[in-house]
Amino acid sequence: MKTSMQELKDKIQHAIEELNSELSEYQAGYKQCLINIQNDIDFQMLQMEKEQIIEFADEYGTYLLQGGTMSAVTYNETFNKSINDKG
Repeated sequence: MKTSMQELKDKIQHAIEELNSELSEYQAGYKQCLINIQNDIDFQMLQMEKEQIIEFADEYGTYLLQGGTMSAVTYNETFNKSINDKG
């Protein structure tokens, strides 16, 4: 199972591969932009996503494994708080 960041990285890679070798100046800039975004995903965003998953598991994993339930609202509030605290 891939995370959303991994899926995004794959889509960007596919877009990069679709660009042919003879690029206009505009296309070359577009390709470089895609590469830069992909590098950001590799070096920052995948680690942030991993940390968020670990934090969530640490805070709520035992509760959920013991049969507790979490509403979508509670999950979203918790996850968004974690994201906003990092930003």
